Amino acid sequence: MTTLHPAPPHAALRIPPTSAGPGSPLDRLWQALQTAPADPARHLGEALVERNLITPAQLAHALELQSRSTPHRALGAWLGELGLVPPETINTVMAEWLGLHSVDVGALIPDADALHAVPMELAERGSVLPLMVRDGALVVAVQDPWDAKPLLDELRFLTGLRILPVAAAAGSLAPAIARAYHRTAGATAAAQPSLQDLAAELARNEDAAVLDNPAVAEESDSALVQFVNKLIANAIRLRASDIHVETAAPPDAIKVRLRIDGELTDFVELPARFSQAVVFRLKLMADLDIAEHRKPQDGKIDFARFGGPHVELRMVTVPTTRGLEDVVLRLLSGLRPMPLDGIDLSAAHLATMREVIEKPYGLILICGPTGSGKTTTLHSVMRELNTGRRKIWTAEDPVEITQKGLRQVQVNPRIGWTFAAAMRTFLRADPDVIMIGEMRDEETARIAIEASLTGHLVMSTLHTNSAAESITRLLEIGLDPFLFSDSLLAILAQRLVRRLCTECRTRHELRDADLAHLARIHLDSSGRDARDVDEIVAGWRAAHGDAEGRLWLHRRQGCTKCDGSGYHGRLGVHELLVADDRLRELIRHRAPARDVVALAQTGGMVTLRQDGIDKVLAGLTDLPEVMAATNR
Repeated sequence: MTTLHPAPPHAALRIPPTSAGPGSPLDRLWQALQTAPADPARHLGEALVERNLITPAQLAHALELQSRSTPHRALGAWLGELGLVPPETINTVMAEWLGLHSVDVGALIPDADALHAVPMELAERGSVLPLMVRDGALVVAVQDPWDAKPLLDELRFLTGLRILPVAAAAGSLAPAIARAYHRTAGATAAAQPSLQDLAAELARNEDAAVLDNPAVAEESDSALVQFVNKLIANAIRLRASDIHVETAAPPDAIKVRLRIDGELTDFVELPARFSQAVVFRLKLMADLDIAEHRKPQDGKIDFARFGGPHVELRMVTVPTTRGLEDVVLRLLSGLRPMPLDGIDLSAAHLATMREVIEKPYGLILICGPTGSGKTTTLHSVMRELNTGRRKIWTAEDPVEITQKGLRQVQVNPRIGWTFAAAMRTFLRADPDVIMIGEMRDEETARIAIEASLTGHLVMSTLHTNSAAESITRLLEIGLDPFLFSDSLLAILAQRLVRRLCTECRTRHELRDADLAHLARIHLDSSGRDARDVDEIVAGWRAAHGDAEGRLWLHRRQGCTKCDGSGYHGRLGVHELLVADDRLRELIRHRAPARDVVALAQTGGMVTLRQDGIDKVLAGLTDLPEVMAATNR
């Protein structure tokens, strides 16, 4: 961490907001940062006594409690618990004691060049506000400077500047970040044309010869380049997962569609004569061969190279009719491992999953169709296991989520570096946990099972519809049922449904007839007798009802936050099948999937639809979403 000179004692720097220029708040802060250091206290406790915030006797009492505490607790925690010093005061004094200034960022207007140096996504994720650039140094405000070294290192690498941190006064950082970037975004938007403006400008260009010239796609100031950059930037802002560029021949138009929360939506159109030019530009950004039109190509775009945030896009071109090509871009930005308790597992599923992954060896499978969040779940499990005490190898295609501590491998079947080849290599590299991106063939599945039986915890995904069907699929591709049954620990099936927007969702009370109908839907997916309706409804009232036992059904409406769709984000629904002796016996006898389901339900397995209905009653999604996602 960069060490700064301590601020004057007793208070954070309070600088009134005035305009930039000589004597401005930022200038005075910069001057304060150059102040010669005072003689700091040797310990935090001494600094608090010097500021008359506590007495020597109170310090001695707190230190005595700290010395007896198990596990060890910070002195500040004891002072706060004793009610001697508020936490925000401790933070301010600690910042000064560590040689850091504490400022009220709500009273500062950051410089535009500092905001441009740090993308908004990083500022929000890292809770950091860039304030100014002076003499090759970037001054940033952070909440906890003493615990921000990884963030400061990332900023130093990103900007190439020295990083000087100051501590933000309690409660002032988050709103200041939002205000600063909103102000900059508004000024930028006013100065730059919108996507629709650029599309209109392009439509006015009638020179087809210019449009077919690859050189146009390289000119950084051309309307075409600005259009493509703006398109990607807008897709990022709208949380799109994919951009589909669908080219066409005249008189049809090029369609650009975005997939947001799993649903494709029309976004913008261009005249068909731009088909080749748009594809040229995207190929150049991905370093692909612009002369090749007959074969599909794939590559990656680092959007930061073109003035955007640090977003990676995976690109594929697909030859279509009339010599045209479509392009699909998958946005991989912000893909970070989520905590296991943050992927919408029910409390029962979460507890069972945590119990299963603590097994020293065995096979765990995540199944579902493409786009159902299997990779996200796998990495959430990896995050739970990634404690530094295990050697974890992963083979993925592609590596979409990165985690420090994992040894991640990108497979490449074109050179023979397949999942199976990676597995064989991992087994010679002393693994504790092995993650395989997908079980695509019998060879990979067989090696995975052998690894799980020889002391390794193995995890992978399957493209199957349910947990029971995963067993049938693996037996059909030739696995030995005895070895498979011995290795299997659990199978988690999942789907993604759209999450209701909490800003605009409406609700109405469920009548008894509605509840009985919903309970029958719940029972249809479990095989239980219809006489259990009352029991099911009673359980719902206890789990999701209000103080009077009333249950509510939420519906989408639409507002500015959700762009009128009524949904914002996505939600997982799950089905967890845990292997036991009875299930292993069925596997050895190659029992059909219906028998596996019947056995699992007698043991209390909650199906995908049942888990979805529970989340409907919790107000997280609506019934049409659950019914569509679990209709198989």
